[in-house]
Amino acid sequence: MTLPGLDPDDPERTRRTLDDQVAAILDTLARHGASASGPAIIVAHSGANFPVTLLLDRHPELVRQVVWVDSGPVATGSAFAPDLPEDVPDLPLPPFDVLAQQASLEGLSPEALARFRERAVPEPGPVLREAVVLVDDARSRIPTTLVCCSIPSAQLMDLAREGHPMFAEVAKLEHLDVVDLPTGHWPLWSRPRDLAEVIRSAAGRTR
Repeated sequence: MTLPGLDPDDPERTRRTLDDQVAAILDTLARHGASASGPAIIVAHSGANFPVTLLLDRHPELVRQVVWVDSGPVATGSAFAPDLPEDVPDLPLPPFDVLAQQASLEGLSPEALARFRERAVPEPGPVLREAVVLVDDARSRIPTTLVCCSIPSAQLMDLAREGHPMFAEVAKLEHLDVVDLPTGHWPLWSRPRDLAEVIRSAAGRTR
């Protein structure tokens, strides 16, 4: 789904918040019949970890499994760009040489990069500045699959056990599977068939 703030045709795009994004996910779950008696599987990639972590905290009963694609749950108090000035409405995709220092571009052809640049939508400022507040440890009991792409699973788990702030929440997960899918941060483009099979396999384990 396209999260609020990432629809280029939305005239209120730059004002969308994390709460707006959580509400949109809840609406999508409701429209597809998710409930406490029939919870859903959620797949989240990259910056979707903020609204999805909030969803898991607020409504763990609606999710029977979460699959994080080169991503993972965030800790309470986390914000993507807390120091982004209030007068900056959004944050556009940076030049690829800068982006590559933040997230691996491995596996993306020049054609894919051109499409990436053409279709990229700036992240709205409110989403980037807002810190998440988490209150329900039930989120840590939801069966979880980590699809490790740009960081090998062994390294990621070491970082989690060491309390690295980006991965500390992973160490709290009670039902965790890890899957290595070596590529860059965007396996949706670099290894789409393999990613689809990993997601299909993960979904089958919770039926």
